[in-house]
Parts: sequence; structure tokens; C-alpha cells
Amino acid sequence: MIITISGLPGAGKSLLAKKLAESLGWPLYSMGNLRRQAAADQGLTLAAYNQLGETDPATDLAVDRLQENLGKTQDKLVVEGRTSWHFIPHSVKIFLSVDPRIGAERIWQHLQQPDNRRNEDRSLTGIDDVLASNAERLASDRRRYAKYFQLDVYDQSHYDLVLDTSQLTPDQVLAAVREFIAKRA
Repeated sequence: MIITISGLPGAGKSLLAKKLAESLGWPLYSMGNLRRQAAADQGLTLAAYNQLGETDPATDLAVDRLQENLGKTQDKLVVEGRTSWHFIPHSVKIFLSVDPRIGAERIWQHLQQPDNRRNEDRSLTGIDDVLASNAERLASDRRRYAKYFQLDVYDQSHYDLVLDTSQLTPDQVLAAVREFIAKRA
């Protein structure tokens, strides 16, 4: 079984992916972390890298190929990424939703941590900036994925489980996902 996790900014995708992989004893692959590192390697923020991706498909190509390869060659892993469900179609597909303001608040709190490595837009000075940045990120994702793959990665009908995390703790999210996976096994 391969589990792919996607969703909205601030919904808790990364935390769920980490906790789920740890609880299952499976490896975790984070496409977001790979993209953030690729952006940083070019001296760009993730927002600038995503914008570049609207005209240069190479920004997505490496992670897309990696996901396809993982789906063909491995089992028992967790993959976090916007297009993971598409490139690993036989996966159990999880989508985390969140109220946009709550998601922005969560991201803002994370950005305040000394170990933060999110590589977000450098002009973020508060929750309203994060909210606006998230909206642009969603729009950029929609443009890129529609252009290159004819996909709307935010169309929840693609997923096996859609979970709104707005009022849930990380442990409650993990428990709900573990329960769902147990029924699929």
C-alpha cells in the first residue's frame, strides 16, 4: 500500500505525513520539501519558484518523475505532494482541507519557529500576508497543473478520504486516517 497526502496550505499535510510514516514504520517522501530545496538552490522563494513553473515545466519534472518511479518500484510508503495521487494512481489518496484563515494562522505560527525551513515568500509580515500568499499559491498551482497535466489537484473528487482539519488536533487527524487505512487494508 502507498498512501499519498495532498491538501490545502496549513491543513497539516506535512505533520500528518510525518506522524503517519512514523506510526507505520514506512519511509516518507515529501515533494514540498524537494521543491523548497530546489527553489532555495536557485536562490528563490517557493512562491517565486512556483511562478517560474507557470512557464517552465522543469520546476515540476524532477518530483513528477520521482513520484512515478516510487509508485512503480516501491510499496509501503507515504508520499506527500499536490500531484502524488495522480502520479501514483493506485495509492490510497488523502486530501486535507482547512478553513483558509486557520491554515494561514498555522503557517504563520510555524514561520515564527527558529527551525523553520519553509522558504515562503519573504514579504510575509502577518496572518493576512500568509492568507494572500496562500491564495496566490493555490492559483499558481491550479494554473501549472491545468496547463501541464489538465488537472485540478484541489478537486476533492480525486481522493479516497477528504478530511477537514480546521477543528481537529494533529492526533485526531492521525487517528481518523489510521482508522480509514485499516478499513482499506
